[in-house]
Amino acid sequence: MKNFQKNLQKLEVADTQVLGVSMDSPFANRAFAEQIGVTFPLLSDWGGEVTQQYGIYTDKYKAARRVNFLIGKDGKILEEQVDNEAIDPAKIVSACERHKVNR
Repeated sequence: MKNFQKNLQKLEVADTQVLGVSMDSPFANRAFAEQIGVTFPLLSDWGGEVTQQYGIYTDKYKAARRVNFLIGKDGKILEEQVDNEAIDPAKIVSACERHKVNR
C-alpha cells in the first residue's frame, strides 16, 4: 500500500484510479490507512464475496492473496500481478502509463 501511495501521482497522471481492497472491516481499513498514510480509498470485501469471484481467496490463510489488477474502463482485467510480484508496483505503474498512451 505504501508503495502505491508513493506512486500515486504517476498513476493519477496516467488516468488511473487506485483502490485497495481487503477482507477487513471498513473500520479496520480506515485505521490502517490512517496509520500508514494512504490517501486512496480502501474498500472492504467483508465476507469475501468479491475475493471469491476474482479467484484470489486462499484456504491456506483464510484470506485473499496479494494481487494487483489493472482493470480497463470496460471492466476487463488488462494486467495482473500476483503474490510476491504484487509487492512492487513498478510493473503495474508502467502498464497504466502504457495503456494511457495507447488509448
